[in-house]
Amino acid sequence: MTAIKIVKVLGTSEESWEDAAHEAVSQASETIEDIHGIEVEDWTANVEDGQITEYKTTVEVAFPVHKQQ
Repeated sequence: MTAIKIVKVLGTSEESWEDAAHEAVSQASETIEDIHGIEVEDWTANVEDGQITEYKTTVEVAFPVHKQQ
C-alpha cells in the first residue's frame, strides 16, 4: 500500500492559466520527486486597466511518500 502526499503550489504566467499550471508543475518537480498527478484547485488573475496582467493557477501536486533509507 502506498501513501500519497499532496502539497499546494501556485504557478504564475503572463500568457494563460494553462501556462501557469505548467509552471507550477515544472517548479515543483525541481524539489519533489515522482509527481503522479495534479488537481487544479483555483484560477485567479491580476487585472490592471481592465486587462489581465498575470494568470495564477493553484494546483495540488500528488506524489508518493518514500521511506527514508
